[in-house]
Amino acid sequence: LQAMSDSEQDWLALRPQEPSPSQCCGSGCKPCIYDVYEKELAQWERAKAMQDKSLLMGKKEQSNNSELNPDTFTAFSVSSVEQLTEDTYQYKFELPGNSSLRLSLGQHIVLRGVVNGLEVQRAYTPINPGNAEGYFEVLIKCYEAGLMSQYIKTWKRGDMVFWRGPFGGFPYQPNKHGELLMLASGTGLAPMIPILQSITDDEEDETFVTLVGCFPTFDKIYLKPLLQDLARYWNIRIFYVLSQETSLEKLPWSYQENTYTGRLNEDLMKTIVNSCRRKPFVLICGSSAFNEDMSRYLKAAGIEENSCFVF
Repeated sequence: LQAMSDSEQDWLALRPQEPSPSQCCGSGCKPCIYDVYEKELAQWERAKAMQDKSLLMGKKEQSNNSELNPDTFTAFSVSSVEQLTEDTYQYKFELPGNSSLRLSLGQHIVLRGVVNGLEVQRAYTPINPGNAEGYFEVLIKCYEAGLMSQYIKTWKRGDMVFWRGPFGGFPYQPNKHGELLMLASGTGLAPMIPILQSITDDEEDETFVTLVGCFPTFDKIYLKPLLQDLARYWNIRIFYVLSQETSLEKLPWSYQENTYTGRLNEDLMKTIVNSCRRKPFVLICGSSAFNEDMSRYLKAAGIEENSCFVF
């Protein structure tokens, strides 16, 4: 009898643990952490029924071969930390040799952190060009009370951080849309950057792009040098909407003509849509409140839902 219960104990110890809600990043990943759990549970039940532990050997919580994988977490090393604004950082991660993450445009990856014994997962979109070799970069805003932010703020060069993916993405094809209108709030800029860079890198791609970046103040605009470079291309326009700036006079003159103060509201949306050179297809990325507002304003400006994609 004793032996029987020992073996039961062994099997129970091997049973996969159901994820807690904090472990789901809510970004609609496929497979979601719950899908991975269901798959592992079925594998465990099959192995237990056959009393064969070798059937569980395929179960890997994390991998060290530095290949990004949607099912398991892989460790990547932090190679640099750059503070962009008081609460936003750009982190660079090393990829072995000259390998590349090979993400398609706008895809996100999921970060795993453990804070006070609680596992948390969040989704972030790498901002490097898709063909970048030997590294990838993410833009992360840290919140005072954010669980994941507390973990991220401890990162320093050489730390190992666990990611899985890729997920999602926008199926971009060169010249498919006459004009892309990108509406980004804060770090919602992240999925727009690789798409913009793929357009400017491809001489055959004649898609017009209007990017509208919404930030509180001029100082809080991320990646200014990169955005200034992109805005020099004949087919790229960039506007800024600064909700907490009251006047444009203090801004560098090169920003004054393409910056609006206040919020991106229905009237401004109509102005921007009407200034597009062709009927735009719209990409939206920001908080859920921002995404809902934008969808409403776009509808008022005559843009149908099937002409929008929300990250």
